Amino acid sequence: MERLTLYLKESYHELVKNVSWPTAAQLQESTMVVLVTSGILALIIFLMDVLCSVFFKNLYGVWGS
Repeated sequence: MERLTLYLKESYHELVKNVSWPTAAQLQESTMVVLVTSGILALIIFLMDVLCSVFFKNLYGVWGS
C-alpha cells in the first residue's frame, strides 16, 4: 500500500510541478489543424469513393462492387 501511495504522490508532483501545459491559444491552434486535416481527408476519401462507384457502374453496369 505504501508503494501505491508513493506512486500517487510522485505522479501528482510530476503533473503539477514538471509538466508544461499548453496555453489556450496553442490548444485552439492544434484543434483547428486537426479539424482542417480531418475535413480534407474526409473530402479526399469521399471523392475516391464517388470515382470508384462511377468506374464500377461503367465497368459492370451496377452500383458498387
